[in-house]
Amino acid sequence: MNKDIIEGKWEQLKGKAKEKWGELTNDDWDVVEGKRDQLVGRIQERYGRSKEDAEKEVDDWFNAQ
Repeated sequence: MNKDIIEGKWEQLKGKAKEKWGELTNDDWDVVEGKRDQLVGRIQERYGRSKEDAEKEVDDWFNAQ
């Protein structure tokens, strides 16, 4: 998904994203602010995923939205 689209729709998607990745804190979400690479990094950190797995998970989730 295009970076600009993610950032533009972020407020709409944030609630659903919080449901999906509940281990991320409000501070994490403030840092992410719709930036795909930041979200991938936080998922890697909190869930112990590889970069490739986290990227795929984020892309799959955004494409399903």
